[in-house]
Amino acid sequence: MLSRINTIAFNGLEVLNVDLQIQISAGLPAFTIVGLPDKAVAESRERVRAALNSLGLSLPAKRITVNLSPADLLKEGSHFDLPIALGLLVNMGIIPADEISRYMVLGELGLDGSIISVNGVLPVAIKANQQNLGLICPASQGSEAAWSGIKDIIAPQNLLQLINHFKGTQLIPYPKPEKAEAKLSVLDLKDVKGQETAKKALEVAAAGGHNMLMIGPPGSGKSMLAQRLITILPPLSAEEALETSMIHSIAGELKDGKISFERPFRDPHHSASTPALVGGGRKAQPGEISLAHNGVLFLDELPEFNRPTLEALRQPLENGSITISRVNAHTVYPAKFQLVAAMNPCRCGHLGNPALECTRAPLCAEEYQNKISGPLLDRIDITIEVPAVNPWDLANAKEGESSAEVLKRVLAAREIQKQRFEQLGYKNLHTNSELKGEILEQICQMEDDAKQLLVTFAEKNQLSARAYHRTLRLARTIADLQNCKKILKLHIAEALSYRRIRPLKRI
Repeated sequence: MLSRINTIAFNGLEVLNVDLQIQISAGLPAFTIVGLPDKAVAESRERVRAALNSLGLSLPAKRITVNLSPADLLKEGSHFDLPIALGLLVNMGIIPADEISRYMVLGELGLDGSIISVNGVLPVAIKANQQNLGLICPASQGSEAAWSGIKDIIAPQNLLQLINHFKGTQLIPYPKPEKAEAKLSVLDLKDVKGQETAKKALEVAAAGGHNMLMIGPPGSGKSMLAQRLITILPPLSAEEALETSMIHSIAGELKDGKISFERPFRDPHHSASTPALVGGGRKAQPGEISLAHNGVLFLDELPEFNRPTLEALRQPLENGSITISRVNAHTVYPAKFQLVAAMNPCRCGHLGNPALECTRAPLCAEEYQNKISGPLLDRIDITIEVPAVNPWDLANAKEGESSAEVLKRVLAAREIQKQRFEQLGYKNLHTNSELKGEILEQICQMEDDAKQLLVTFAEKNQLSARAYHRTLRLARTIADLQNCKKILKLHIAEALSYRRIRPLKRI
């Protein structure tokens, strides 16, 4: 007898159909899995055998062959346990074959028959919904699958519940989609004393989704500012939340199957390797830049990162995606993140301070700052200096604006951008930082004196075409914050003040 179960394999975010076939035939007792399985799949034999034994079921003393088709596709992960067990139960006449054929199945089995959570349930649910199939998944991830809109989900806690459900003696309720509770954050922009220029730049970055680099001595507030950027960003839309959660589901970072509508904030340590940052490894897992999709990636001590690791950011900063190439597969992950970086002016951090000047200046600063390449700096819209705050100013500083007050202006500017994009038919755009080509010229209309200032400045300082366009996008955001339809000369002037034209070593 031959039984067939619908299951899947992953290639990055892509969900590939796998036809799992099980045949029980006469011959010496054996349990063989073929179809290019990895170690985790091969070990399914023992987990499935033990899970069935816990129910009082023994495998027939015959030759059992499990085929994972297509045979040339590498099968990885423990989510094949449940499909194999169900295929055997169909062969043994315990579950009807016509019932199980309407479902896509994934899940890991415990030795006691429990069904354990696995990675990637959300994208699999979306795939099943597209193919008009139901889904069988672990109970702990039923709410995650429900966000896909799929109408038929069975989320059992163990094999016994699943068998009883198909026999009609027990009904497994449809899971409800659940939101993750908002984290109680004590961070607020008003905690930062002084640094009014930096706060203004942070507001512009939040309003237009622009990349930002802060340069200043230790303790000047760079990390504080970066951590509070998330408090002045709008929450994720339903579409963005689903898109972001798919990546987190593949990486196994969705807790209890609940989806969060807060923008992700990732801050990897500077010792992170290139695969850890951009993605890769043996299974081509998503890296920090993909986990920061639709959110913020904060790189503290930017020059301390390996140079090849930083250079790998150039493609995703420009395209919003990262391609991971391997011998047997090419995986593309979305990586539309907002980069916020911080660095000291030199290794000791006190360049320009007469009382604490290092003995190796200016060579110390040149060596340190030259670790950041020109092409990478060219992709950063806002570069500002964050000077040390005087202790007297720190002690007597008045409380500044709260994050809630700044967020109102950011939301107003984002709403202007949203309405503009919808009127022009560009519904796939969200912020000014995404403007390119014809739409950039169409939206960024300047007054004559503003255009003359930008062109003159670009020619005098030899700005690249990329720097020219990024300055234009930045000026558009500044104009939106002031609710101006056209870009004025003062908007261009402010945008140019945020771009570092001179070499970093002259700080």
